[in-house]
Amino acid sequence: MPGLYDDQNIFAKILRGEIPNDTVLETEHTLAFNDIQPQAPVHVLVIPKGPYLNNDHFSAEATDAEIADFARSTAQVVAQLGLSPSNGGPGYRVISNAGSDGVQEVPHYHLHILGGRRLGRMLSRD
Repeated sequence: MPGLYDDQNIFAKILRGEIPNDTVLETEHTLAFNDIQPQAPVHVLVIPKGPYLNNDHFSAEATDAEIADFARSTAQVVAQLGLSPSNGGPGYRVISNAGSDGVQEVPHYHLHILGGRRLGRMLSRD
């Protein structure tokens, strides 16, 4: 799969500093930043710094350190934003799209953290 990774995607350019971002959190292996086209009052993207296409690629190929850092960073962002129900927050949604059926727009693994209002059902029931 690494041969399929396009290092010219927008997130790769952000990671190289070619495109600015509004950073929420940065660690050794993870970058979280505000989405430039938010779909909710809170809309943060969390990306690994490595060249991973999607969740299954990341889960299969990332090092234990990258996986742990990504998971802990996601939890830290949710807590920092005051969304974590385990800390009295109102809740949030995490979305990760993969491939064409999942409507993945950027070919770099990323999570969308959405919150700040009631989000409704994830999918319609048809």
